[in-house]
Amino acid sequence: MDDIDRALVRSLQQDAGRSYAALGAAVGLSAGAAHERVRKLRERGVIRRTTVDVDPASVGSGVLAYVMVDANAWMGDSADAFEAIAEIQEAHVIAGSASVLVKVRTATTEQLQDVLRRLYAIDGVSGTHATVVLETFFERPLPL
Repeated sequence: MDDIDRALVRSLQQDAGRSYAALGAAVGLSAGAAHERVRKLRERGVIRRTTVDVDPASVGSGVLAYVMVDANAWMGDSADAFEAIAEIQEAHVIAGSASVLVKVRTATTEQLQDVLRRLYAIDGVSGTHATVVLETFFERPLPL
């Protein structure tokens, strides 16, 4: 990636709905050249997908928790079981005292408790440690 590619990706991270004309103008390219560069970035896997940033609270998912999942077996083959729980936004196999870290969004703490019950039903899970987020100061895109 060169500096223009980085500038295009930074711009898309801020607003993925920008037109190619606006993207090009921001980095000194024509709309066609910006489109071609973005296409190549997608082909190379630099840009994995284009999404919309939705305010979770406004759609009924205002409770955010990070859950450390303890296990008595290797969890690296359990991706499908974690993915089957719709409230889990992210799941990561980790090193350290826990085996998996998941990011969960629910509407209520009662629903969070239900997610914890379903986590315990995954083969090999032996415990959880949940941390509920009270306030998010910021979330930022990848630095480029």
